[in-house]
Amino acid sequence: MNFSVIRYVCGWLLLVVAAFLALPGLVALYFHEEAGFALLWTILAAAAVGLLLIIKKPKNKVFYAAEGFATVAISWLLISVIGAIPFVISGAIPRFVDAFFETVSGFTTTGASILSDVESMPKCLLFWRSLTHWIGGMGVLVFILCLLPLTGGSNMNIMKAESPGPSVSRLVPKVQSTAKILYAIYIALTGAELILLVAFGMRLFDAVTLTFGTAGTGGFGVLNTSIASYTTAQQTIITVFMILFGVNFNAYFFIISKKIGAAFKNEEVIAYFAIIATSVIVITLNTVHMYENVRMAIHHNAFTVASLITTTGYSTVDFDKWPALSKTVAVFLMMCGACAGSTGGGLKVSRLLLLAKTARKELKRSLHPDIVWKVKLDGKVVEHSVERSLNTYMVIYTMIFLASLFVISIEGYDLVTNFTAVAATINNIGPGLSLVGPTCNFGFFSDLSKYVLCFDMLAGRLELLPVVLMFVPATWKKF
Repeated sequence: MNFSVIRYVCGWLLLVVAAFLALPGLVALYFHEEAGFALLWTILAAAAVGLLLIIKKPKNKVFYAAEGFATVAISWLLISVIGAIPFVISGAIPRFVDAFFETVSGFTTTGASILSDVESMPKCLLFWRSLTHWIGGMGVLVFILCLLPLTGGSNMNIMKAESPGPSVSRLVPKVQSTAKILYAIYIALTGAELILLVAFGMRLFDAVTLTFGTAGTGGFGVLNTSIASYTTAQQTIITVFMILFGVNFNAYFFIISKKIGAAFKNEEVIAYFAIIATSVIVITLNTVHMYENVRMAIHHNAFTVASLITTTGYSTVDFDKWPALSKTVAVFLMMCGACAGSTGGGLKVSRLLLLAKTARKELKRSLHPDIVWKVKLDGKVVEHSVERSLNTYMVIYTMIFLASLFVISIEGYDLVTNFTAVAATINNIGPGLSLVGPTCNFGFFSDLSKYVLCFDMLAGRLELLPVVLMFVPATWKKF
């Protein structure tokens, strides 16, 4: 284990977070808010520690898999602690466990909240709260890769550990160039949504914060009514961009590279849009009587489906009041998630496709043991190592889900609340059903349950392995 390079990357991470904290600091200056001093002290502390950690450069900057996983897990825990400090110092969220929960939820783009009245929060802290979504959406370490190349291209291990999805590949030969392309696409889509929201009459502060939440598929709002108070046109813009940010960014790269055929022949993207269309139709047929007309039913249901499958968590209606069929579809969308290589959470559409194809292969082999059957995705043979890692992921996912469900069930809340609370956090969605529905919050849980749900949020965002491997002794051995 190369501890010196982990320390070095964490130092740069603190400096980057300190720089990002300056943005809500400017908001505090503009609105003359005293909470800005909490941001200032946090900036100074993060910058001071960061400088101490990078003052001595490591002799060996090569990253292997163990360093990649360890760096990602430590870094995300570190930024969550640092990000919580302004809430505690300012008194906006006085208890650390609550501030930590809110910050973890922000960086992991979950959007689950312990706050019952977000409108009473200082605007600078609301801005920071939403900015954590944007930072965490693409991955803060992916951002650092744009600035800090490591020796020998081995920083691919960081990207693999932090990026969502069953497999990660370079878009271009150099990992640093891949990171820059991903962030360029991310920034371009963010800017496009921001411009459209402002053009359609949304005030600038709301437009910026909601764009951060949409881009990161996070879901923190600045109004107690989430998105319900905005105009139909503004809600439609957010719907479209939630769906766009749930698409595998490789598809955008193909479009930019004028390989449009490759972008639109992507099986995962096709399945993603098919699931969205089917879900909207089913839910609309089941809930049309609850709306003033068919057009509004389609509008709100499309928004909710987009919000759930991309794990954004914004809401225009209380979907906890839907009939059982529609709520069942909603839970499926929560578990399904968006595309791999997007900013969305959940299991990912590609994983579900691979699971279905693997199951089909095994069924055929049960009938014909001598048959040679290769699982293919987008016309390419899926390596056995990918199938093996997929099965491992599902086993670990199920174990964490059940263990978390068992622990929080000790408090005695109903099964729907407990099940959807775990589903909403491990899949980075935000709202669940019953007591954690779209009009409720997670503040009633005990400290133990909140820490368990924080673990779930981090594990879900980091694709389980980086967090789980922290508890494996072999990870920390020096080779």
